Amino acid sequence: MSEHIVPVRIYIGVFLALMALTALTTAVAFIDLGRWNTVAALAIAVTKMFLVVLFFMHLKYSSGLTQLVLLAGFFWLAIMVTLTLSDELTRWWTQTSGSWSALLPFLLRLF
Repeated sequence: MSEHIVPVRIYIGVFLALMALTALTTAVAFIDLGRWNTVAALAIAVTKMFLVVLFFMHLKYSSGLTQLVLLAGFFWLAIMVTLTLSDELTRWWTQTSGSWSALLPFLLRLF
């Protein structure tokens, strides 16, 4: 199996991109975007993850079978996230007023 030789300038470019994205993550953490803070942080994290996987883990230059295995892993992750969110978003939680000590008599009756 022949290995692909990646030029050093590619590694330096990816490293600089990762550093810029890290600085962007820090900058976004200090800006109040409301509900979009999590979305922005996850988008930046996914971008950094793709850069690491493609270049430092050499997925860009690997065989089709390796790429298929990675794709299957992401597909499985999407299934797990979908099932978790379908459970979490369909629950109607009620908040209890007071502290945990108000729940103590109820918990004692269970045991």
